Amino acid sequence: MSEKPVALVTGGASGIGAAVVTALTGRGFAVGCLDLVGAVPQAEHTVAVDVSDGAAVASAVAEIRGKLGPVHAVVTSAGHYEMAPVTDISVQAWQRMLRVHLGGLVNVARATLPDLIEHRGALVAVASELAVGGGDGDAHYAAAKGAILGVVRSLAAEVAPHGVRINAVAPGPTDTPLLADDSPWRAAEYLDTLPLRRLTAPHEVARCVEYLVCDATSSVGDVVNVNSGAVI
Repeated sequence: MSEKPVALVTGGASGIGAAVVTALTGRGFAVGCLDLVGAVPQAEHTVAVDVSDGAAVASAVAEIRGKLGPVHAVVTSAGHYEMAPVTDISVQAWQRMLRVHLGGLVNVARATLPDLIEHRGALVAVASELAVGGGDGDAHYAAAKGAILGVVRSLAAEVAPHGVRINAVAPGPTDTPLLADDSPWRAAEYLDTLPLRRLTAPHEVARCVEYLVCDATSSVGDVVNVNSGAVI
């Protein structure tokens, strides 16, 4: 068992999730991760799991709890991204997008809420600016991320009386492996439309997550937009 407070991060192997692991480790948390790829070097314990599988998530959270102790903070950043015209999105693609993003949040929340309630903890979900603004070729991704905001706001109202804070961050296009080198979000023509003229960096999103977990004691159901000005 760790003597530190425990944070659980999904998708901690790369991108925003990896930056969150670094940030929360720096704030004194023992971090446990759930990730498809297995070991996350900076985490104290990692379980390889598909977050869309509710039973597997419950088992993985129990393993983290057994190794490190009760969970005080949760960050759900596991996900995937793809672009396609809505007429080309298969039923399977729609379902996978919703299972991973929306289902992953709900599965992890259900498994960790008893600990969060007992310890008056915090949960931060990683959404997207596309949940607010939408995007050409992003219907299924935007729908899944928009559903996350609905769950965050509803769950925040449900558990706030127990002292639990539920919030979200909504990054814009971020410089992570999820964006292919030829992604239109990396194109100079797109970047020139942003007030900051650049992609968001993973550590910038992680700092906002860290703030919501550690310092934003009155934030309940809030969404922090970290998007280089993509949505103002």
